[in-house]
Amino acid sequence: MSVHVKICGLTTVEDALAAWRGGADLLGFIFVDESPRHVQPQQAAEIVHELRQAGCDGPIVGVFAQTFMADVARIADLVGIDMVQLHGDVTPDQAANVRRPVIVARRVRDSVPWDELVAYGAWAYLLDSHVAGKLGGTGHAWEYRLACEGRPPDVRLILAGGLDPGNVADAVRAVRPWGVDVASGVEASPGRKDVLKTRAFIREAKGA
Repeated sequence: MSVHVKICGLTTVEDALAAWRGGADLLGFIFVDESPRHVQPQQAAEIVHELRQAGCDGPIVGVFAQTFMADVARIADLVGIDMVQLHGDVTPDQAANVRRPVIVARRVRDSVPWDELVAYGAWAYLLDSHVAGKLGGTGHAWEYRLACEGRPPDVRLILAGGLDPGNVADAVRAVRPWGVDVASGVEASPGRKDVLKTRAFIREAKGA
């Protein structure tokens, strides 16, 4: 089975439709004010509506960082989010109270704290590069092979951080993750995707 691809940081109907039609399995919307790919909930709701009208039935992922769980639930209901991706200081109990599948995100510096992560019982775990002062979406590559050390055999691993059409195939072959995540690696400018890069990323990832 080929790797699953998540195109994240979508901000327009055109980019979202292009990602879906290009073969993306998950579509991500970022609700973090500090991100250049931030979208307002109503804006995301309109994009998701257009996706559903066009026939897209793939999972919509909402990305949150340091957000009250009540606000996560409210935005998820408004937008029509299927899964929630959580960055920052969130406890297993908080994650368990989200009424949707949860992707727990962690930044990797020297090793992956798998024992700590599996305590969340999350639907999937997204590993990103560690950059001081940023909770995610760094666009920086890291030593992806660290994800393999001590990795439980039954977890869904989503690899992120510095991936692009030129390196994703090697990363997939080295780590064999359940999925890969990209935002800046397929952009024409912050928040806007390059259709050709997006298609190339999906093709390279799934062909690895």
